[in-house]
Amino acid sequence: MRGLIALLAALSLLVAVPVTAAAAPGPRTGFELTGRWTTESEEQTYLRSLGLPLTQIGTTLQGRPVQLVRVGLSSARTVVLFICSQHGDEPAGREACLIRMRSLPRTGPVTYLFIPNANPDGRALDTRGNSSGIDINRDHLLLRTAEARAMAAVIRDFDPDVIHDLHEFGPTAPYYVKDVLWLWPRNLNVAPGVHSLSETLSRSYIRPSVEAAGRTSGVYGIYVDPVTGEPIRQVAGDGQERILRNTGGLKHGMGLLVETNVDNTPRFRVDSHLLALDGTQSFTRTNRSAIESANAASRAVRSGPLYFGGADNQPPDPADVLSPVPCGYVLTGAQYAEHRDELDLHGIKSQYLRGGDRIVPLKQEARSYIPLLLDARADEPLMHARPVPQC
Repeated sequence: MRGLIALLAALSLLVAVPVTAAAAPGPRTGFELTGRWTTESEEQTYLRSLGLPLTQIGTTLQGRPVQLVRVGLSSARTVVLFICSQHGDEPAGREACLIRMRSLPRTGPVTYLFIPNANPDGRALDTRGNSSGIDINRDHLLLRTAEARAMAAVIRDFDPDVIHDLHEFGPTAPYYVKDVLWLWPRNLNVAPGVHSLSETLSRSYIRPSVEAAGRTSGVYGIYVDPVTGEPIRQVAGDGQERILRNTGGLKHGMGLLVETNVDNTPRFRVDSHLLALDGTQSFTRTNRSAIESANAASRAVRSGPLYFGGADNQPPDPADVLSPVPCGYVLTGAQYAEHRDELDLHGIKSQYLRGGDRIVPLKQEARSYIPLLLDARADEPLMHARPVPQC
């Protein structure tokens, strides 16, 4: 495998790892011991005590580490990535991740990756954004933040088959009061097989897992009439490519957002996230072949229209349909020099042209999001590159 996998494999040789997770009870988080949110120092002590490969993948503006934990063999074919508490004032997901990584099997066909604290500065400050006030979950396209860049590198290097993103929401009575909300990628550029299985993960695995335990659940971002159960209007959860749920789908992984209700007790919220994690684990075990096939098919797409707008529940405006698609986009030497790192983090390949320009052909695995980054018609492009009909 590539860079990070090789690093983690080397680190794992330095740690005595038991064959399974069924050994002694092991360490406990600050939350488990005291009922309050685990502190920063408690988190670091806990992570070091688990005996799992632990790697620093980034550093925040205030100097805190962004870390990656691996549970399972680096050689496993199926990879599941859990992104925990991108919003610093939504701590229940972080606690659930810290608890769950302790009990997962350390051998077998699935590797589980955790970014246990995706916004360390925001958690320390108890703010939604990072220490610069940026919402990290709106930065998975432009990659302005160290936190989003670290996540992009993990997605590029590990090619996760499933990306489970843990959040919390504030309810709006009487239309938005479920215990748990969930949603798949809605972006129209997500390949059909990935989109379909992502929705299956939400509806057929997360929903029954949390509801079997007596929780209520529903689709994120949709106000529902409490009497009829019919949707009233959509207030969130669209197809924006910069949101991880959608970015993950564009990068060939089953994307999933799970949100717990902040009006419930901390213990209830953490337990709800643990139930949702059960659903993702069950989905992965049951559908490994279908997941791998859908992701492979997504990576192989090289033709068809692309979209700058719309969603799976909202037809695109005709002006937002890119058809026919260009062969590629030409970048000036200055554009390439300025944004080379972002292109690399997204796994986008380019070729040198005479005169110092570069061309980014669409016939590559990153096809579904290249126009979203390079075309002037996109909502939030990284640059305005020149589309060309022939490469």
